[in-house]
Amino acid sequence: MMKINRRFKWLSILALLFCTTLQAQEMGSGIAYTDSHVRFTVISDGMVRMEYAPDGKFVDEPSFIAVNRSYPKTDFQVKKGKDKVEIITGKMKLSYRLNSGKFTADNLSITSTDKTFPFTWKPGMKQQANLKGTYRTLDGMDGNLQTQTWVPDTQKGDTLKLEDGLLAKDGWTFIDDSEGLLFDNDPEWSWVKERPANNGQDGYFMAYGHDYKKALKDYTLLGGKMPLLPRYAFGYWWSRYWAYSDKELRELTENFRSYRIPVDVMVIDMDWHYTEEGKGGWTGWTWNKYLFPNPQKLMSYLKQNGMKVTLNLHPADGIAPYEEKYPEMIKDMGPDAEAGKTIPWVSSDKKLIKSVFKNILTPMEKEGVDFWWLDWQQSLYDPQVKKLTNTWWLNYVFFSQMEKFGEHRPLLYHRWGGMGNHRYQAGFSGDAVVSWNSLNYQPYFSATASNVLYGYWSHDIGGHLGDRIDPEMYVRWMQFGAFSPIMRTHSQKGAAMNKEPWQFSHAYSDILRQTIRTRYRLAPYIYTMARKGFDDGISLCRPLYYDYPENNEAYGFRTQYMFGDDLLICPATSPMKDGYTTVKLWLPEGEWYEWHSGCLLTGNQVMERRFTIDEYPVYVKAGAILPMYTDEVMNLDNCNEKIMLTLFPGKATTSTFTLYEDNGNDKNYAKEYATTQLTATRSGNADEIIIGKREGQYKDMAANRSFGLKVLSAQAPQAITVNGQPVDYKYLGEELAIYIELPSVPNGTAQTIQIRYPENQVDLDGLYGKARRIGKAIENLKLRDAGICLKEDLGCMGSFAEAVSYAPENLPTLAGQFQESYKNLPEVLRTQGLKEADIQWFLQYIDWK
Repeated sequence: MMKINRRFKWLSILALLFCTTLQAQEMGSGIAYTDSHVRFTVISDGMVRMEYAPDGKFVDEPSFIAVNRSYPKTDFQVKKGKDKVEIITGKMKLSYRLNSGKFTADNLSITSTDKTFPFTWKPGMKQQANLKGTYRTLDGMDGNLQTQTWVPDTQKGDTLKLEDGLLAKDGWTFIDDSEGLLFDNDPEWSWVKERPANNGQDGYFMAYGHDYKKALKDYTLLGGKMPLLPRYAFGYWWSRYWAYSDKELRELTENFRSYRIPVDVMVIDMDWHYTEEGKGGWTGWTWNKYLFPNPQKLMSYLKQNGMKVTLNLHPADGIAPYEEKYPEMIKDMGPDAEAGKTIPWVSSDKKLIKSVFKNILTPMEKEGVDFWWLDWQQSLYDPQVKKLTNTWWLNYVFFSQMEKFGEHRPLLYHRWGGMGNHRYQAGFSGDAVVSWNSLNYQPYFSATASNVLYGYWSHDIGGHLGDRIDPEMYVRWMQFGAFSPIMRTHSQKGAAMNKEPWQFSHAYSDILRQTIRTRYRLAPYIYTMARKGFDDGISLCRPLYYDYPENNEAYGFRTQYMFGDDLLICPATSPMKDGYTTVKLWLPEGEWYEWHSGCLLTGNQVMERRFTIDEYPVYVKAGAILPMYTDEVMNLDNCNEKIMLTLFPGKATTSTFTLYEDNGNDKNYAKEYATTQLTATRSGNADEIIIGKREGQYKDMAANRSFGLKVLSAQAPQAITVNGQPVDYKYLGEELAIYIELPSVPNGTAQTIQIRYPENQVDLDGLYGKARRIGKAIENLKLRDAGICLKEDLGCMGSFAEAVSYAPENLPTLAGQFQESYKNLPEVLRTQGLKEADIQWFLQYIDWK
């Protein structure tokens, strides 16, 4: 018996060594098991590739959805028996019956090894709860309802059905790439290659439970990263379908400057080229010299005013003989084209594409075009390569051309082509209908696209198809635009569709201006979150279930989304009633600061909140410290603008934020960048903020860094020190905030700011919002009765912010008086002598309760 036990022990040891040897030998490639027809590759502990090749020829070339074939080392075990092979990771166990042929439910299964989320999967099994991805376009859509007949992949009356995404409540996803197109191995510029027709199988299984963020990052190991856009792309884009002239674009630019409205991108629609018959049409490649006598000088002027330039392309009709660069094109095409005839557009024709860039597009880029808006009326599929969609392929062609041969960071905007297009940003969602339905649908559409890593949808803010602009709807759309991936206005050609902010009445134009300014103030935060998209595959706009996967509300409140890690947006997408929009929303667990009101709200509850036209439902994680710009920033070209750190209220807590910075428009950002660790600790009557050393390096990085610090809903402090030295502060009464100007310091220097407040702290919760509404109500009360003489109580409420600014040490007294008057507001208004109708108007105006 002892001999048998010893023999069994040695056999077990040899089997273990055999498993370990397999793992060690193939660790670099991730191949866990292969034989003459089957190959299994471990990509991560939650992702495996499964190949069956009847002819024994496996695919090693990159495919459209799987561009990476080399993966990080992952711990796994391989157990090979006489009839079965098992591959085991920390998340799953794959079992396959050897020499049993094509993968079926009878010979292959994957089970969970993570006891927190058990499952069993077999080939052919259907998901029950896919969380969806995105769709090619919103052309013609009124919300998610198709209203047009000219959109090739939907019919009038159809309800939009989003494609399946990478995530599902099921906790697993299977991606079938068996018929997916491949890239060839051309070292100069990889091109499309059809997959061998060998009836093989090539698929990827993802196991993630409800760890959705892990699933997305795992997919980047296979499908490639979501690129970081140039920093200027996160500014405001002006776009309008209009036959602008050189003069009109200059006047437009001057107006933006006069009204102090920042703008980064000037979009020139298709009328940049000739459109008259015999000279052009939807397709055109030659500047319209009637409108632009000297295009290079116009672009130089726009660049001097801090703008990037993009032009609209509709290449589907090819290159006609009347085009300026036709002779060069016909020469390059040689016998493949007939002189004097239009050169047909074929997206997969490498000779044609290279000639177009060489003779037409690259020279225009050198003259000032920064990137291209690809907006052509194409057929869905290429005429020469089966299953090649024009949208997908042109996204690759234009982006990769800039990536390989351009001087700056690549960017285009075009419609979604399908899985894998996350590598070629940004998206142009097309011509949606001007309606509240469209506005209500776009937040869900944008956030859900993150489930396929398509994190940069650019919508026609304000809608496209319509005959008039509802100012209220447009303001709400712009407010959503400020908290969306790309802030770009656009509309169809029509005199009544002009969205220039200064064309609206003052009540709306000022809100539009401030909304654009809000976007720029948030730029450092937005850019940092965009870097997170590159590193981790987590989009700027993402659904709530990424962070709160076990809460049903995270799935049900689908118009809400996280905007980066710290901001929760609950878009206002319905018209006001009696001066307010009511939004039903869900706040997740924790404490949330309502930005417009200054209220701290307890989470894990559903509530209704009401918003005036200049208020928007933005909720910040309590205690967060966020980097922002000041109102001096007019575009995002400068890498070293002053950063205003903003500390939000919250109970005793420690919060951190890692500020990301780079050159802004170079291709080296993967390795050349700088980070600064920000830490804020609140304890009792004191705040401590630490600005860490700036670490890293990038081209043109300044040697020093300048910061300011704003603390919201703060009492006048007793003492402030920076690195132990006393400093002064400014009190901003309108925001109930203290502002500290910090000295510019060398990158390698950290700063510690300590703020000590009085022991008896004043409750400022919601006071900012109340004072703001009261001030506006009094202004409008004067319009109802110009001769009104304000008495003490109401007058002091109206000047509360100014009184606090002048004497912040009196805040406890002033706040107490204001709160007492607010509590007794009906009586204060009666003492003022207002008529009952005016009293009711006033109370309704401020939504008094």
